[in-house]
Amino acid sequence: MDPVSLQLGTSHLWSWLVRLLSKDPEWLNAKVKFFLPKMDLSSGDKAQDAAQGVILQLGRLHTQGRATWQAFIHCVCMELDVPLDLEVPLLSTWGHGDGFPSQLEPGEESQPASQLHHGLKRPYQSCGSSPRLKQCKNQQLELARRYLQLLKTSAQQRYGGGSPGPGQPLAFHQAYIPPILQWSRTTVPFHTQEGAALAEDGADVSIRDLFNTRADKGPRVTVLLGKAGMGKTTLAHRLCQRWADGQLDRFQALFLFEFRQLNLVTCLLTLPQLLFDLYVSPEAGSDSVFRYLEDNADRVLLIFDGLDQALHPHCSREKEGPEDPSPALALFSGLCRGTLLPGCWVLATSRPGKLPDCLPVEAATVHMWGFDRPRVEEYVGRVFSDPLWQEAALAELRESRPLQSMCAVPALCRVTCLCLHRLLPGSSPGQAAALLPTVTQNYVQMVATLGPRGCLPPESLLDLSEVALRGLETGKILFSLGDIHPSTMAFGAALGLLTSFCIFTGPGHQDTGYAFTHLSLQEFFAALYLMASPKVDKTALVGHVTLNSHWVLRTKARPGLLDHLPTFLAGLASCACRPFLSLVAQQDETWVSAKQAAVMQALRKLAARRLTGPKVVALCHCVGETQEPELASLVAQSLPCHLSFHNFPLTYTDLAALTNILGHRNAPIHLDFEGCPLEPHCPEALAGCKQVENLSFKSRKCGDAFAEALSKSLPTMGNLKKLGFQDNQLKDWAVLNIVEVLPCLPRLQKLEEADLIFLLSPPTETAAELQGAPDLLGNAGQRKEAQGRSLTLRLQQCQLRVHDVQELIAQLQEGPRLDVVDLSGNQLDDEGCRLMAEAASQLRIARKLDLSDNGLSVDGVHCVLSAASTCETLAELHISLLHKTAVLTFAPEQDQQKGIWRRAALWVSLTPLMPSEPLLHPTRIRLTHCGLQAKHLEPLCRALRGSCHLSHLDFSGNALGDEGAAQLAQLLPGLGALQSLDLSENGLSLDAVLMLALCFATLQWLLHLDISSESQHVVLRGDRRGRDRLAGGSLPQFPAGAQFLAFGQRCVPRTFCLSQCQLEPLSLTRLCETLEKCPGPLEVKLSCEVLSDKSLETLLHHLPRLPQLRLLQLSQTSLSPKSPLLLADLFSLCPRVQKVDLRSLCHVTLHFKSSEEREGECCGRFTDCGLSQEHVEPLCWLLSKCEELNQLDLSANMLGDDGLQCLLECLPQLPISGSLDLSHNSISLESALGLVKTLPSCPRVREASVNLGSEQSFWMHFSRQEEAGKTLRLSQCSFGSEHVPRLAAGLNQSLKLTALTLSQCCLGLEQLTLLLRLLRWPVGLFSLRVEEPWVGKAGVLTLLEVCTQASGNVTEISISETQQQLCLQLEFPHQENPEAVALRLAHCDLGTHHNLLVWRLMETCARLRQLSLSQVNLCDTSSLLLQSLLQSLSELKTFRLTSSCVSSKGLAHVMSGLSHCHHLEELDLSNNRFGEEDTKVLMGVLEGMCRLKRLNLSHLPLGGAALAALTQGLGHMTLLQSLRLSHSQIRDIGAQHLAAVLSELTELRKIDLSGNGIGPAGGLRLAESLALCKHLEELMLGYNVLGNDTVLRLAQRLPHHLKVLHLPSSGLSLEGALILSQALDGCPYVEEISLAENSLAIGVPHFHQGLPLLRQIDLVSCEIDNHAAKPLAASLVLCPALEEILLSWNLLGDEAAAELAQVLPQMGRLKKMDLEKNRITACGAWLLVEGLAQGSGIQVIRLWNNPISPDVAQHLQSQEPRLDFAFFDKQPQPPRGS
Repeated sequence: MDPVSLQLGTSHLWSWLVRLLSKDPEWLNAKVKFFLPKMDLSSGDKAQDAAQGVILQLGRLHTQGRATWQAFIHCVCMELDVPLDLEVPLLSTWGHGDGFPSQLEPGEESQPASQLHHGLKRPYQSCGSSPRLKQCKNQQLELARRYLQLLKTSAQQRYGGGSPGPGQPLAFHQAYIPPILQWSRTTVPFHTQEGAALAEDGADVSIRDLFNTRADKGPRVTVLLGKAGMGKTTLAHRLCQRWADGQLDRFQALFLFEFRQLNLVTCLLTLPQLLFDLYVSPEAGSDSVFRYLEDNADRVLLIFDGLDQALHPHCSREKEGPEDPSPALALFSGLCRGTLLPGCWVLATSRPGKLPDCLPVEAATVHMWGFDRPRVEEYVGRVFSDPLWQEAALAELRESRPLQSMCAVPALCRVTCLCLHRLLPGSSPGQAAALLPTVTQNYVQMVATLGPRGCLPPESLLDLSEVALRGLETGKILFSLGDIHPSTMAFGAALGLLTSFCIFTGPGHQDTGYAFTHLSLQEFFAALYLMASPKVDKTALVGHVTLNSHWVLRTKARPGLLDHLPTFLAGLASCACRPFLSLVAQQDETWVSAKQAAVMQALRKLAARRLTGPKVVALCHCVGETQEPELASLVAQSLPCHLSFHNFPLTYTDLAALTNILGHRNAPIHLDFEGCPLEPHCPEALAGCKQVENLSFKSRKCGDAFAEALSKSLPTMGNLKKLGFQDNQLKDWAVLNIVEVLPCLPRLQKLEEADLIFLLSPPTETAAELQGAPDLLGNAGQRKEAQGRSLTLRLQQCQLRVHDVQELIAQLQEGPRLDVVDLSGNQLDDEGCRLMAEAASQLRIARKLDLSDNGLSVDGVHCVLSAASTCETLAELHISLLHKTAVLTFAPEQDQQKGIWRRAALWVSLTPLMPSEPLLHPTRIRLTHCGLQAKHLEPLCRALRGSCHLSHLDFSGNALGDEGAAQLAQLLPGLGALQSLDLSENGLSLDAVLMLALCFATLQWLLHLDISSESQHVVLRGDRRGRDRLAGGSLPQFPAGAQFLAFGQRCVPRTFCLSQCQLEPLSLTRLCETLEKCPGPLEVKLSCEVLSDKSLETLLHHLPRLPQLRLLQLSQTSLSPKSPLLLADLFSLCPRVQKVDLRSLCHVTLHFKSSEEREGECCGRFTDCGLSQEHVEPLCWLLSKCEELNQLDLSANMLGDDGLQCLLECLPQLPISGSLDLSHNSISLESALGLVKTLPSCPRVREASVNLGSEQSFWMHFSRQEEAGKTLRLSQCSFGSEHVPRLAAGLNQSLKLTALTLSQCCLGLEQLTLLLRLLRWPVGLFSLRVEEPWVGKAGVLTLLEVCTQASGNVTEISISETQQQLCLQLEFPHQENPEAVALRLAHCDLGTHHNLLVWRLMETCARLRQLSLSQVNLCDTSSLLLQSLLQSLSELKTFRLTSSCVSSKGLAHVMSGLSHCHHLEELDLSNNRFGEEDTKVLMGVLEGMCRLKRLNLSHLPLGGAALAALTQGLGHMTLLQSLRLSHSQIRDIGAQHLAAVLSELTELRKIDLSGNGIGPAGGLRLAESLALCKHLEELMLGYNVLGNDTVLRLAQRLPHHLKVLHLPSSGLSLEGALILSQALDGCPYVEEISLAENSLAIGVPHFHQGLPLLRQIDLVSCEIDNHAAKPLAASLVLCPALEEILLSWNLLGDEAAAELAQVLPQMGRLKKMDLEKNRITACGAWLLVEGLAQGSGIQVIRLWNNPISPDVAQHLQSQEPRLDFAFFDKQPQPPRGS
């Protein structure tokens, strides 16, 4: 037995362990290599047998100390197949601290170096202090040779015996693909070798190229910059391996140091100590070896890995010699500056950031960029040696963009391959990639892949994660054995998550260090701890969700270790990681979800900020990891439209993350990269990004490889309009590569490259067509069209003359198709311009021919016009001699027009053309400022007749005068149907204007004549109701003559507008006489600065002679104070006047009835006209002559109290049948009190409302006949104690006033008590409603006590504390109830206040019929009072206690009192919080209520026992008419119980069982029983999953008298909806139907007979699309009584809007149509405007959240105010009197 087993005293376990490990020596060697990284396993062990070798290895492990031995034992139990009966004693004996012998513990802390490096390193000797040996040259060389061989042997042993990690194939360890290396800047002293070209900025570099340069003197320093995971450390070790294999033979010695290890050295070192004590020591002759290295420094390479992790800055004093001790970073500085080991080569690796000052400015910088696609595929090919698996892995990568993005980072590529190696077997194509969508989930899968025996111990994962986080927070990435628990160490070693190596803390001090295999892995585990540990609260978690700034990278020499932590936190916040987190945290998913939600909320807050470029990239990485489309959309929409990135490196992965987010953006974006080092193949990440509109690269780091990659992506960026390259290193062939792909960019307009600018014109394709097109690379048709771009020819100021024109025409005819031909600034004169215009149709000019500034004269205008009018593609001719303009614009050819006509396909289908009107483009002729006179008109018009599709004619800025206007009026009929004629600035007088007005009779197309005298604006127009109203081209353009006749041939009114003119009586007389000859209907709009009374009288006197007049408008015209009286007289002067609207004495609108319209009601509005008391009597006298005045508005005047009193006295004379508005007339409380007295003298007044607050209002509403009862509402009237008697006296005299509401009138408890006491009527009912804040706080007891003060009998009491409302109905005179008297005598003990109050209540409320308590807090005292009161209420018919707070005891009191109310007909206890016992008490009372007609128990939980009692009680309620049990949780069992008793409720008219969880089983039973309820009128079964069978059963036997059917969210399908609509079709009484929130699609109601009384139909959120629109509209029009149509939250588009617009005019009673959240564009909205023009009764169409831009919505609403685009419903309320 060996000594170790004797010391352990566990011979049985030791023997078994030796036998077990003898079976797997390779595993044991790997573990010894892990725990003893510097141990030479090859020396001394070969001669021994297997058992002896195992014992030797175990002894080495045991000698290291307790922690190492415990970790090794945990590895044995975790990774090897250990029987359970041996695993338990093995762990209990050696897996814990108490099983380790104390006599071995000293070896744990310090061991001789010879033991750690047996066979390699000699016992320690300080090279810096040994005496210099005087040897001969040969001896020195021999010592150096032996040392150099020792260096190489050490490296060969280090890199030659590697083995793959757990779960990894051997290929993982052998596979190495060099990443992309690229020069950033070159060193000035460097010279290339003979024949080699100078390295350019941005040029690619191979590993050998890093050392291909030589220097005559000075340092050779290269800094390798790369982000985390790019392979910097791997490359450093790869260089060591290649040197050991003899491939870098130019170097005799190579030293590799890692700053993460040098940071642990706290003492000062000399350079020999750094080289020999911290790396490999010479066997002898240290000084000689160092001298040799100095002499041959140019053959020495020192590699320093992780410069960004250097901790200790060197001191300011420079070290001149190798003997001076210094910090490690100071030694590195000396090597770089050449003060130490001058001439040596130094290679440092670092993450991007601020480099230390010790680096010389001439140091070469190389960027490490990771893998491009060929490198990724090569790496995968080496990892997967089997061809089948290799092809499968490559297929997964090629089909998954996320995998391609991740594999661009070598470290992630390795993780991805490891996961694919495990996932591919047994998975279908694409399935493995679907499990690896993000970096975080890659790591999750990797950990699962490496898990021993397919399981992951949560405790170990959490412990390892805690180590990771603790290290990052303290800046530690190297751990000692004491930092990690042995079981955690074993877990990390077993899964290959930890790596080990020998570390030196100083000369003679070494130890074993442990680290995560990569920094990103440590960050992943740190994030895992934050998410899964219950010790981390949400506040601490959210504190780690941050974004690093670029300026930190530029100012901090040592970047932080938490850069990727937020990314991993975001990835773990993904729903896909929830099960994994739940496993690790050992919590349910609800707990995990709360933490994930905290991270998501933090990301949402970051998305709302304005971020710099680096933070945007970091946020894109985080959001991409979450896989939340909603969050991605939020970030995408919050990005600015111009996103700039300046001066920081960007990789393929960065751009891929950005592209992923941009894919969720709706708006275009501009990307600008300036001064950013860019990974050469990173443009490939932009492939398919349709959101990028402008793309600019300004950087010297954009080389040819970058351009080549960009040329591959550009064809897929279909919406790119501008591409820029500036200050770059592109060669000609690279530019040509980009130019070659331009034909594949259909929207590109500008390409900038250095000093070259290419202007390109995109083809005429709509955005919708581009978005719907397939991949641009494969769309040959689109590429062909893009290649057909025309060029622009500019020959400006080339001194071309007439004799050059023929040659030019010949050349143009033979040349290619041109987009623009610009010949401006030449000397073509009239003849040359004529020839060019004549030949224009043959020159294949696509867009424009510019002949400006060519000496054209007035005579030449006619020649050019005659020549151009023959061109069929001419769209516009613009000639202005004043501005030297002559431009011909052409329309697209016929094949290109098809795309334009497709845009207007919907419109054209609704605008039938006349048979004689071909589908031709309109032509616009503009001859402006040409000095044209009357004599020129006839030849010009003769030339214009040749243009068969002339639409717009502009003669503005000429000198036609009145003579020209008269001549033109004669010539216009010969020019065909124009759309506009502009005669502005032609010196026309009023006579000419009147002459043009006569054209209304001769020109059928003329509909609008718009004249402004001051600005000389004269325009004649056709119909502008369609496309022209929306500015900016929001709607498609129409061909000439395509009038908007979507709603049949209707008569569009003609409009005459005359503004900025002097309207004298004589002028008005002539104007009116002219208008009498114009056909109608006619609208006249006049505007002048001042209109005298005489002029107004003249105008009004002529109105009866204009029967065709529909509207007369005077705007911005000052009128006299007498004008209201003149206008009021118009009602009798002209019976056709329908409405007179006068505002502020400067705006008048008169509406007239047509002769066909029946006699209707009139309306007068005289607002803000300065009317005072003196105007009241004459105004009322004039208005009294009107036969029927529906509405009169006198608001915003100065009537005051006296004027109001005068008006009230005249009120009986006025024939008002609707409403009177007297708001804002400076009235006081006196007027309110006076109104109470005046109301009886106004027999037709039915309601009056006065509000004296800041929003002062005064309304009176009338009826046609005398009203028996009147209602008065007084608000904010501030009654004092002195006013209450006056109010009571007025009320006592107003016997016809039956209801009074006092709202916020400062009526306190005492004043209300006084009012009730003083209010005494002879006979009748009077209702009093008080709304005051104190009502909500007084309590039920106090309010009931107030009721006792009433003089009459209280018949109704209603209390609502939340609404702060007390309502009483009083009956006069006071009468006694005999039963109540008897009960009151029973309570004659008046010794207590309670009994006294009960006695008074019994007296006052003896005839109480209704008691309603809503939203009250009913205390036990109040409930006890109610109990006593209820017992005396023999006439009580209605009791309501809703939404209130009442205790069980209080409820028992109330129920006890109710049990005595035998005549109760209505009981409402809905929305209360009753317990199970409370419900039982209630059910017990219900059993005796046989006369109930209405029962409401909604929102009360009705369990099994309560439900049974309820159904038993219902069986006795044979008079029940209304039963409401919504949201009472009765479910199927309750429905079946109800169904059993429904047959006995023969009088049932209303039943509401909504939201009760009733399924098909209960639904079928209900449907069968409801068929027996013959009188049923209202059926509400919504929010139950009834299913089709229930609906079919209901449809078969619908009640004959059904009025209301509500089935929202009832599981209706297409079939069920169709059958239900068939059953409803023709039902004579149905008034409301709700089928909302059912998936109806095309199963919308199809009616053939219609529903004559249907008022409302609710089809919200039913997935209705355009296909269902036509049958839906046809069904709606069969329901003539419809008032409200709800179609919001569906899929309706413009086609549906067109169908609805067509039926709108036929729906006379429709008030509201809700189309919120659909897909209606501006086109569909305008169709609705057209429909609204025919349906005057409609009040609002809701269009919120449709794809209509805000500016277009505002314009539409200005044209039609009844369109509502707001979030809140702003439906205008009509006057109550209307």
